[in-house]
Amino acid sequence: MSSNVDLNVRPGFDGLITEIAQYISSYEIKSDLALDTARNCLIDTIGCGLLALQFPACTKMLGPIVKDTKVPYGVRVPGTDYELDPIKGAFDIGCIVRWLDYNDTWLAAEWGHPSDNLGAILSICDFISQQNIAEGKEPLSMRTVLESMIMAHEIQGVLALENSFNKVGLDHVILVKVASTAVTTKLLGGSLDQIKDAVSQAWVDGQSLRTYRHAPNAGSRKSWAAGDATSRAVRLAMITMSGEMGYPGVLSAPVWGFEDVSFDGEKLALPQAFESYVMENILFKISFPAEFHAQTAVEAAVKLHDQIKDKIDEIKSIEITTHESAIRIISKVGELNNPADRDHCLQYMVAIGLLKGNLVAEDYEDEVAKDPKIDELREKMIINEDKRYSKEYLEADKRSIANRIQIHFNDGTSTEEVEVEYPIGHKRRREEGIPVLEKKFMDNLAITFDEDITNKIFNLCMNQKELEETSVIDFQNLFAKKP
Repeated sequence: MSSNVDLNVRPGFDGLITEIAQYISSYEIKSDLALDTARNCLIDTIGCGLLALQFPACTKMLGPIVKDTKVPYGVRVPGTDYELDPIKGAFDIGCIVRWLDYNDTWLAAEWGHPSDNLGAILSICDFISQQNIAEGKEPLSMRTVLESMIMAHEIQGVLALENSFNKVGLDHVILVKVASTAVTTKLLGGSLDQIKDAVSQAWVDGQSLRTYRHAPNAGSRKSWAAGDATSRAVRLAMITMSGEMGYPGVLSAPVWGFEDVSFDGEKLALPQAFESYVMENILFKISFPAEFHAQTAVEAAVKLHDQIKDKIDEIKSIEITTHESAIRIISKVGELNNPADRDHCLQYMVAIGLLKGNLVAEDYEDEVAKDPKIDELREKMIINEDKRYSKEYLEADKRSIANRIQIHFNDGTSTEEVEVEYPIGHKRRREEGIPVLEKKFMDNLAITFDEDITNKIFNLCMNQKELEETSVIDFQNLFAKKP
Protein backbone atom coordinates (compact mmCIF):
# COMPACT_ATOMS: atom_id res chain seq x y z
CA MET A 1 0.00 0.00 0.00
CA SER A 2 1.20 3.49 -0.82
CA SER A 3 2.48 5.53 2.11
CA ASN A 4 0.70 8.55 0.68
CA VAL A 5 -2.77 7.50 1.78
CA ASP A 6 -4.65 7.13 5.06
CA LEU A 7 -6.38 3.89 5.99
CA ASN A 8 -9.99 5.05 6.18
CA VAL A 9 -11.47 2.57 8.65
CA ARG A 10 -13.92 4.33 10.94
CA PRO A 11 -13.26 3.40 14.59
CA GLY A 12 -15.77 2.53 17.26
CA PHE A 13 -16.60 5.22 19.77
CA ASP A 14 -13.92 6.11 22.28
CA GLY A 15 -14.47 4.25 25.53
CA LEU A 16 -14.96 7.38 27.62
CA ILE A 17 -17.73 8.63 25.36
CA THR A 18 -19.44 5.25 25.53
CA GLU A 19 -19.19 5.25 29.34
CA ILE A 20 -20.83 8.69 29.52
CA ALA A 21 -23.62 7.70 27.15
CA GLN A 22 -24.34 4.41 28.91
CA TYR A 23 -24.49 6.17 32.26
CA ILE A 24 -26.89 8.81 30.99
CA SER A 25 -29.04 6.22 29.20
CA SER A 26 -29.41 3.58 31.85
CA TYR A 27 -28.26 4.61 35.34
CA GLU A 28 -31.05 4.80 37.90
CA ILE A 29 -30.72 7.36 40.67
CA LYS A 30 -31.45 5.59 43.96
CA SER A 31 -29.43 7.60 46.45
CA ASP A 32 -31.65 9.56 48.85
CA LEU A 33 -28.57 11.52 49.93
CA ALA A 34 -27.89 12.54 46.34
CA LEU A 35 -31.51 13.62 45.78
CA ASP A 36 -31.62 15.61 49.02
CA THR A 37 -28.29 17.25 48.21
CA ALA A 38 -29.52 18.01 44.68
CA ARG A 39 -32.51 19.81 46.19
CA ASN A 40 -30.17 21.92 48.31
CA CYS A 41 -27.99 22.48 45.28
CA LEU A 42 -31.00 23.58 43.23
CA ILE A 43 -32.19 26.17 45.72
CA ASP A 44 -28.68 27.46 46.33
CA THR A 45 -27.96 27.78 42.62
CA ILE A 46 -31.19 29.62 41.82
CA GLY A 47 -30.68 31.85 44.85
CA CYS A 48 -27.24 32.82 43.54
CA GLY A 49 -28.89 33.67 40.23
CA LEU A 50 -31.46 35.92 41.89
CA LEU A 51 -28.73 37.76 43.78
CA ALA A 52 -26.79 38.30 40.55
CA LEU A 53 -29.77 40.18 39.10
CA GLN A 54 -28.85 43.07 41.38
CA PHE A 55 -25.74 43.75 39.30
CA PRO A 56 -26.09 45.62 35.98
CA ALA A 57 -22.92 44.01 34.63
CA CYS A 58 -24.83 40.74 34.76
CA THR A 59 -28.27 41.88 33.61
CA LYS A 60 -26.87 43.54 30.49
CA MET A 61 -26.03 40.04 29.24
CA LEU A 62 -29.61 38.82 29.52
CA GLY A 63 -32.67 38.76 27.31
CA PRO A 64 -33.45 37.89 23.68
CA ILE A 65 -30.83 38.37 21.00
CA VAL A 66 -33.33 40.52 19.12
CA LYS A 67 -34.96 42.96 21.52
CA ASP A 68 -38.56 42.23 22.62
CA THR A 69 -38.64 38.83 20.90
CA LYS A 70 -41.10 36.42 22.53
CA VAL A 71 -40.56 32.74 21.75
CA PRO A 72 -43.43 30.22 21.72
CA TYR A 73 -43.00 27.91 24.73
CA GLY A 74 -40.21 30.29 25.73
CA VAL A 75 -37.86 29.47 28.56
CA ARG A 76 -38.33 31.53 31.73
CA VAL A 77 -35.25 32.90 33.45
CA PRO A 78 -35.83 33.01 37.24
CA GLY A 79 -36.37 36.53 38.53
CA THR A 80 -37.08 38.00 35.07
CA ASP A 81 -39.96 38.25 32.61
CA TYR A 82 -38.00 36.83 29.68
CA GLU A 83 -39.40 34.10 27.41
CA LEU A 84 -36.43 32.85 25.41
CA ASP A 85 -35.46 30.12 23.00
CA PRO A 86 -33.83 27.22 24.87
CA ILE A 87 -30.31 28.09 23.68
CA LYS A 88 -30.43 31.69 24.92
CA GLY A 89 -32.40 30.51 27.94
CA ALA A 90 -29.54 28.19 28.86
CA PHE A 91 -27.08 31.05 28.43
CA ASP A 92 -29.05 33.39 30.66
CA ILE A 93 -29.69 30.88 33.43
CA GLY A 94 -26.09 29.70 33.29
CA CYS A 95 -24.94 33.30 33.35
CA ILE A 96 -26.89 34.40 36.43
CA VAL A 97 -26.17 31.34 38.54
CA ARG A 98 -22.44 31.72 37.94
CA TRP A 99 -22.03 35.47 37.89
CA LEU A 100 -21.05 36.03 41.52
CA ASP A 101 -18.86 32.94 41.95
CA TYR A 102 -21.21 31.90 44.74
CA ASN A 103 -22.63 28.58 43.53
CA ASP A 104 -21.38 25.13 44.49
CA THR A 105 -17.95 23.91 43.48
CA TRP A 106 -15.75 20.86 43.03
CA LEU A 107 -12.03 20.71 43.59
CA ALA A 108 -9.75 17.98 42.29
CA ALA A 109 -7.08 17.85 39.57
CA GLU A 110 -9.52 20.13 37.76
CA TRP A 111 -11.75 22.71 39.39
CA GLY A 112 -15.21 23.79 38.46
CA HIS A 113 -18.81 24.40 39.43
CA PRO A 114 -21.12 21.52 38.53
CA SER A 115 -24.29 23.52 39.21
CA ASP A 116 -23.35 25.55 36.12
CA ASN A 117 -25.12 22.75 34.25
CA LEU A 118 -28.46 23.93 35.60
CA GLY A 119 -28.47 26.49 32.78
CA ALA A 120 -28.98 23.74 30.22
CA ILE A 121 -31.09 21.47 32.43
CA LEU A 122 -33.66 23.99 33.61
CA SER A 123 -33.87 25.64 30.20
CA ILE A 124 -34.57 22.47 28.23
CA CYS A 125 -36.89 21.03 30.92
CA ASP A 126 -38.98 24.20 30.87
CA PHE A 127 -39.06 24.22 27.07
CA ILE A 128 -40.01 20.54 26.80
CA SER A 129 -42.65 20.87 29.51
CA GLN A 130 -44.36 23.77 27.79
CA GLN A 131 -44.32 21.92 24.48
CA ASN A 132 -45.80 18.86 26.19
CA ILE A 133 -48.66 20.88 27.66
CA ALA A 134 -49.41 22.39 24.26
CA GLU A 135 -49.60 18.88 22.83
CA GLY A 136 -51.80 17.55 25.63
CA LYS A 137 -48.95 15.66 27.30
CA GLU A 138 -47.66 15.78 30.87
CA PRO A 139 -44.94 18.26 31.76
CA LEU A 140 -41.67 17.07 33.25
CA SER A 141 -41.39 16.96 37.02
CA MET A 142 -38.76 18.55 39.23
CA ARG A 143 -37.64 15.00 40.03
CA THR A 144 -36.35 14.91 36.44
CA VAL A 145 -34.46 18.16 37.05
CA LEU A 146 -32.87 16.80 40.23
CA GLU A 147 -31.88 13.51 38.57
CA SER A 148 -30.40 15.42 35.62
CA MET A 149 -28.42 17.60 38.03
CA ILE A 150 -27.02 14.52 39.77
CA MET A 151 -25.89 13.07 36.45
CA ALA A 152 -24.37 16.31 35.18
CA HIS A 153 -22.56 16.81 38.48
CA GLU A 154 -21.25 13.26 38.24
CA ILE A 155 -19.90 13.53 34.70
CA GLN A 156 -18.21 16.85 35.31
CA GLY A 157 -16.86 15.92 38.74
CA VAL A 158 -15.55 12.43 37.97
CA LEU A 159 -13.79 13.68 34.84
CA ALA A 160 -12.22 16.40 37.01
CA LEU A 161 -10.73 13.97 39.53
CA GLU A 162 -7.55 13.15 37.63
CA ASN A 163 -7.71 15.19 34.40
CA SER A 164 -6.16 18.64 34.77
CA PHE A 165 -7.40 20.78 31.90
CA ASN A 166 -6.03 23.91 33.54
CA LYS A 167 -2.48 22.62 33.22
CA VAL A 168 -2.83 22.70 29.43
CA GLY A 169 -4.48 26.12 29.52
CA LEU A 170 -8.09 24.99 29.05
CA ASP A 171 -10.96 26.21 31.18
CA HIS A 172 -13.09 23.92 33.30
CA VAL A 173 -16.27 24.89 31.41
CA ILE A 174 -15.26 22.28 28.83
CA LEU A 175 -16.64 19.77 31.32
CA VAL A 176 -19.85 21.78 31.71
CA LYS A 177 -20.34 21.59 27.97
CA VAL A 178 -19.69 17.84 27.89
CA ALA A 179 -21.96 17.07 30.85
CA SER A 180 -24.75 19.38 29.72
CA THR A 181 -24.65 18.02 26.19
CA ALA A 182 -25.06 14.46 27.45
CA VAL A 183 -27.91 15.28 29.81
CA THR A 184 -29.72 17.58 27.39
CA THR A 185 -29.63 14.99 24.61
CA LYS A 186 -31.21 12.44 26.95
CA LEU A 187 -33.92 14.94 27.99
CA LEU A 188 -34.70 15.56 24.32
CA GLY A 189 -35.33 11.83 23.89
CA GLY A 190 -31.94 10.88 22.52
CA SER A 191 -30.96 7.24 22.17
CA LEU A 192 -27.67 5.76 23.36
CA ASP A 193 -26.18 6.33 19.91
CA GLN A 194 -27.46 9.90 19.72
CA ILE A 195 -25.95 10.70 23.13
CA LYS A 196 -22.60 9.37 21.88
CA ASP A 197 -22.88 11.53 18.77
CA ALA A 198 -23.74 14.65 20.76
CA VAL A 199 -20.99 14.16 23.34
CA SER A 200 -18.45 13.72 20.54
CA GLN A 201 -19.59 17.08 19.16
CA ALA A 202 -18.86 18.69 22.54
CA TRP A 203 -15.31 17.33 22.54
CA VAL A 204 -14.59 18.26 18.92
CA ASP A 205 -15.50 21.89 19.57
CA GLY A 206 -12.97 24.60 20.14
CA GLN A 207 -12.56 24.98 23.91
CA SER A 208 -12.35 28.03 26.16
CA LEU A 209 -8.92 29.16 27.33
CA ARG A 210 -8.42 29.98 31.02
CA THR A 211 -7.02 33.37 30.04
CA TYR A 212 -10.02 35.20 31.50
CA ARG A 213 -9.57 33.69 34.96
CA HIS A 214 -5.92 34.55 35.56
CA ALA A 215 -3.54 37.43 36.06
CA PRO A 216 -2.99 39.62 34.16
CA ASN A 217 -6.15 39.12 32.07
CA ALA A 218 -8.84 38.18 34.61
CA GLY A 219 -12.17 39.59 33.52
CA SER A 220 -15.92 39.23 33.46
CA ARG A 221 -16.01 36.45 30.86
CA LYS A 222 -15.36 34.08 33.74
CA SER A 223 -18.82 35.06 34.98
CA TRP A 224 -20.63 34.19 31.75
CA ALA A 225 -18.44 31.30 30.60
CA ALA A 226 -20.87 28.79 32.14
CA GLY A 227 -23.75 30.32 30.22
CA ASP A 228 -21.69 30.07 27.06
CA ALA A 229 -20.96 26.38 27.73
CA THR A 230 -24.55 25.43 28.60
CA SER A 231 -26.01 27.24 25.60
CA ARG A 232 -23.54 25.53 23.32
CA ALA A 233 -24.48 22.20 24.88
CA VAL A 234 -28.16 22.73 24.13
CA ARG A 235 -27.30 23.75 20.56
CA LEU A 236 -25.18 20.63 20.02
CA ALA A 237 -27.85 18.38 21.51
CA MET A 238 -30.52 19.86 19.25
CA ILE A 239 -28.28 19.59 16.18
CA THR A 240 -27.67 15.95 16.97
CA MET A 241 -31.38 15.27 17.45
CA SER A 242 -31.97 16.69 13.97
CA GLY A 243 -29.90 13.79 12.62
CA GLU A 244 -26.38 15.22 12.59
CA MET A 245 -23.61 12.62 12.79
CA GLY A 246 -20.98 12.17 15.51
CA TYR A 247 -17.21 11.58 15.53
CA PRO A 248 -16.33 8.31 17.25
CA GLY A 249 -12.56 8.82 17.53
CA VAL A 250 -12.71 12.45 18.60
CA LEU A 251 -10.61 11.82 21.71
CA SER A 252 -8.10 9.24 20.53
CA ALA A 253 -7.50 9.96 16.84
CA PRO A 254 -3.75 10.40 16.22
CA VAL A 255 -2.78 14.02 15.47
CA TRP A 256 -6.37 15.21 15.02
CA GLY A 257 -8.00 14.00 18.26
CA PHE A 258 -8.60 15.97 21.45
CA GLU A 259 -5.95 14.09 23.43
CA ASP A 260 -3.21 14.87 20.91
CA VAL A 261 -4.32 18.38 20.00
CA SER A 262 -5.38 19.76 23.37
CA PHE A 263 -4.24 17.42 26.13
CA ASP A 264 -0.51 17.06 25.53
CA GLY A 265 -1.03 13.61 24.06
CA GLU A 266 -2.24 12.19 27.39
CA LYS A 267 -5.16 9.80 27.57
CA LEU A 268 -8.14 11.09 29.51
CA ALA A 269 -8.57 9.16 32.74
CA LEU A 270 -11.78 7.75 34.16
CA PRO A 271 -10.77 6.84 37.73
CA GLN A 272 -14.15 5.51 38.90
CA ALA A 273 -17.56 4.57 37.58
CA PHE A 274 -20.26 7.21 37.19
CA GLU A 275 -22.83 6.93 40.01
CA SER A 276 -23.83 9.77 42.39
CA TYR A 277 -20.54 10.39 44.24
CA VAL A 278 -20.06 14.00 43.18
CA MET A 279 -23.47 15.30 44.22
CA GLU A 280 -23.15 13.51 47.55
CA ASN A 281 -19.81 15.22 48.20
CA ILE A 282 -20.35 18.60 46.56
CA LEU A 283 -18.89 21.73 48.15
CA PHE A 284 -21.26 24.60 48.85
CA LYS A 285 -20.18 28.22 48.94
CA ILE A 286 -22.20 29.28 51.91
CA SER A 287 -20.36 31.86 53.93
CA PHE A 288 -18.77 34.09 51.31
CA PRO A 289 -18.98 34.83 47.57
CA ALA A 290 -15.31 33.99 47.20
CA GLU A 291 -13.33 31.74 44.91
CA PHE A 292 -13.43 28.48 46.82
CA HIS A 293 -9.74 28.12 47.50
CA ALA A 294 -10.06 31.31 49.54
CA GLN A 295 -13.17 30.35 51.55
CA THR A 296 -11.22 29.11 54.54
CA ALA A 297 -8.78 32.01 54.32
CA VAL A 298 -11.63 34.51 54.48
CA GLU A 299 -13.19 32.60 57.40
CA ALA A 300 -9.85 32.79 59.23
CA ALA A 301 -9.57 36.51 58.44
CA VAL A 302 -13.07 37.16 59.77
CA LYS A 303 -12.17 35.32 63.00
CA LEU A 304 -9.17 37.64 63.38
CA HIS A 305 -11.12 40.83 62.66
CA ASP A 306 -12.06 41.66 66.25
CA GLN A 307 -8.48 41.20 67.41
CA ILE A 308 -6.94 43.50 64.83
CA LYS A 309 -9.65 46.02 63.83
CA ASP A 310 -8.22 48.69 66.13
CA LYS A 311 -4.61 47.89 65.25
CA ILE A 312 -4.70 47.98 61.42
CA ASP A 313 -2.00 50.64 61.23
CA GLU A 314 0.25 48.64 63.57
CA ILE A 315 0.41 45.55 61.34
CA LYS A 316 3.90 44.65 60.15
CA SER A 317 3.09 41.51 58.14
CA ILE A 318 0.28 39.07 57.41
CA GLU A 319 1.37 35.47 56.97
CA ILE A 320 -1.00 33.34 54.90
CA THR A 321 -0.22 29.64 54.65
CA THR A 322 -2.15 27.87 51.95
CA HIS A 323 -2.13 25.04 49.39
CA GLU A 324 -0.66 24.79 45.91
CA SER A 325 -3.93 25.27 44.00
CA ALA A 326 -4.70 28.54 45.78
CA ILE A 327 -1.21 29.79 44.96
CA ARG A 328 -1.60 28.82 41.31
CA ILE A 329 -5.07 30.29 40.83
CA ILE A 330 -5.65 33.27 43.08
CA SER A 331 -2.39 34.53 44.61
CA LYS A 332 -1.45 37.76 42.88
CA VAL A 333 0.13 41.17 43.40
CA GLY A 334 -0.29 44.37 41.43
CA GLU A 335 -3.27 46.46 40.38
CA LEU A 336 -6.66 44.75 40.35
CA ASN A 337 -8.68 46.03 37.43
CA ASN A 338 -12.26 44.84 37.87
CA PRO A 339 -14.56 42.80 40.17
CA ALA A 340 -13.58 39.53 38.47
CA ASP A 341 -9.92 40.34 39.08
CA ARG A 342 -10.65 40.98 42.77
CA ASP A 343 -12.70 37.86 43.46
CA HIS A 344 -9.81 35.83 42.09
CA CYS A 345 -7.26 37.45 44.39
CA LEU A 346 -6.54 35.69 47.67
CA GLN A 347 -4.89 38.77 49.15
CA TYR A 348 -7.82 41.07 48.32
CA MET A 349 -10.39 38.75 49.87
CA VAL A 350 -8.35 38.28 53.04
CA ALA A 351 -7.87 42.05 53.33
CA ILE A 352 -11.62 42.62 53.14
CA GLY A 353 -12.23 39.95 55.79
CA LEU A 354 -9.67 41.52 58.12
CA LEU A 355 -10.97 45.07 57.62
CA LYS A 356 -14.72 44.43 57.66
CA GLY A 357 -15.23 41.13 59.46
CA ASN A 358 -17.25 39.92 56.48
CA LEU A 359 -17.17 39.60 52.69
CA VAL A 360 -20.17 40.23 50.43
CA ALA A 361 -20.58 40.47 46.65
CA GLU A 362 -20.60 44.27 46.70
CA ASP A 363 -17.08 44.25 48.17
CA TYR A 364 -15.63 43.53 44.73
CA GLU A 365 -17.07 46.70 43.21
CA ASP A 366 -14.98 49.80 42.50
CA GLU A 367 -16.51 51.84 45.33
CA VAL A 368 -15.17 49.44 47.97
CA ALA A 369 -11.93 48.64 46.15
CA LYS A 370 -10.76 52.27 46.20
CA ASP A 371 -10.16 52.08 49.98
CA PRO A 372 -6.35 52.49 50.25
CA LYS A 373 -6.19 50.28 53.34
CA ILE A 374 -6.95 47.23 51.19
CA ASP A 375 -3.82 47.60 49.11
CA GLU A 376 -1.80 48.55 52.19
CA LEU A 377 -2.73 45.21 53.73
CA ARG A 378 -2.11 43.33 50.47
CA GLU A 379 1.43 44.66 50.38
CA LYS A 380 2.10 43.23 53.84
CA MET A 381 1.01 39.70 52.95
CA ILE A 382 3.43 36.79 52.73
CA ILE A 383 2.16 33.63 51.02
CA ASN A 384 3.54 30.23 52.04
CA GLU A 385 2.67 26.71 50.92
CA ASP A 386 2.05 23.93 53.43
CA LYS A 387 2.85 20.66 51.65
CA ARG A 388 0.41 18.81 53.90
CA TYR A 389 -2.40 21.11 52.79
CA SER A 390 -1.50 20.50 49.14
CA LYS A 391 -1.42 16.74 49.71
CA GLU A 392 -4.70 16.54 51.63
CA TYR A 393 -6.42 18.72 49.06
CA LEU A 394 -6.22 15.75 46.67
CA GLU A 395 -6.88 12.90 49.12
CA ALA A 396 -10.31 11.37 48.48
CA ASP A 397 -11.12 10.92 52.18
CA LYS A 398 -10.18 14.50 53.03
CA ARG A 399 -10.30 16.93 50.08
CA SER A 400 -9.45 19.75 52.45
CA ILE A 401 -9.18 23.36 51.29
CA ALA A 402 -6.98 24.57 54.12
CA ASN A 403 -5.65 28.01 54.97
CA ARG A 404 -4.18 29.60 58.06
CA ILE A 405 -3.39 33.21 58.89
CA GLN A 406 -1.23 34.91 61.50
CA ILE A 407 -0.85 38.68 61.95
CA HIS A 408 2.46 40.16 63.14
CA PHE A 409 2.65 43.68 64.62
CA ASN A 410 5.38 46.33 64.68
CA ASP A 411 5.98 45.83 68.40
CA GLY A 412 6.97 42.21 67.89
CA THR A 413 3.70 40.68 69.09
CA SER A 414 1.46 38.42 67.01
CA THR A 415 -2.05 37.06 66.95
CA GLU A 416 -2.56 33.38 67.34
CA GLU A 417 -2.35 31.34 64.15
CA VAL A 418 -5.94 30.79 62.96
CA GLU A 419 -6.37 27.65 60.86
CA VAL A 420 -9.45 26.54 58.94
CA GLU A 421 -9.04 23.28 57.00
CA TYR A 422 -12.60 22.68 55.81
CA PRO A 423 -15.01 25.44 54.76
CA ILE A 424 -18.52 25.47 56.13
CA GLY A 425 -19.85 24.21 52.78
CA HIS A 426 -17.71 21.05 52.90
CA LYS A 427 -19.35 17.66 53.45
CA ARG A 428 -17.48 17.40 56.77
CA ARG A 429 -19.40 20.47 57.97
CA ARG A 430 -22.74 19.65 56.27
CA GLU A 431 -24.81 19.61 59.48
CA GLU A 432 -23.50 23.05 60.38
CA GLY A 433 -23.82 24.31 56.83
CA ILE A 434 -27.33 23.43 55.66
CA PRO A 435 -29.17 25.88 57.98
CA VAL A 436 -26.84 28.61 56.70
CA LEU A 437 -27.52 27.53 53.11
CA GLU A 438 -31.27 27.71 53.71
CA LYS A 439 -30.94 31.21 55.18
CA LYS A 440 -28.83 32.25 52.19
CA PHE A 441 -31.65 31.05 49.90
CA MET A 442 -34.33 32.84 51.91
CA ASP A 443 -32.33 36.08 51.87
CA ASN A 444 -31.84 35.86 48.11
CA LEU A 445 -35.56 35.21 47.55
CA ALA A 446 -36.48 38.22 49.69
CA ILE A 447 -34.36 40.51 47.52
CA THR A 448 -36.49 39.67 44.48
CA PHE A 449 -39.98 38.69 45.67
CA ASP A 450 -42.56 39.87 48.16
CA GLU A 451 -43.07 38.05 51.44
CA ASP A 452 -45.94 35.83 50.26
CA ILE A 453 -44.11 34.52 47.19
CA THR A 454 -40.87 34.18 49.13
CA ASN A 455 -42.55 32.04 51.77
CA LYS A 456 -44.41 29.97 49.16
CA ILE A 457 -41.22 29.17 47.25
CA PHE A 458 -39.23 28.49 50.41
CA ASN A 459 -41.82 26.14 51.91
CA LEU A 460 -42.07 24.17 48.66
CA CYS A 461 -38.31 23.82 48.41
CA MET A 462 -37.99 22.57 51.98
CA ASN A 463 -40.27 19.61 51.20
CA GLN A 464 -38.38 16.95 49.21
CA LYS A 465 -41.42 14.92 48.14
CA GLU A 466 -43.56 17.91 47.21
CA LEU A 467 -40.76 19.52 45.23
CA GLU A 468 -40.02 16.31 43.30
CA GLU A 469 -43.68 15.98 42.35
CA THR A 470 -44.03 19.63 41.27
CA SER A 471 -44.09 20.18 37.51
CA VAL A 472 -41.28 22.19 35.98
CA ILE A 473 -43.88 24.62 34.64
CA ASP A 474 -45.35 25.27 38.08
CA PHE A 475 -41.88 25.65 39.56
CA GLN A 476 -40.80 28.12 36.89
CA ASN A 477 -44.05 30.05 37.25
CA LEU A 478 -43.17 30.76 40.87
CA PHE A 479 -39.94 32.48 39.86
CA ALA A 480 -41.25 34.39 36.84
CA LYS A 481 -41.55 38.14 37.13
CA LYS A 482 -44.57 39.84 35.56
CA PRO A 483 -43.69 42.08 32.58
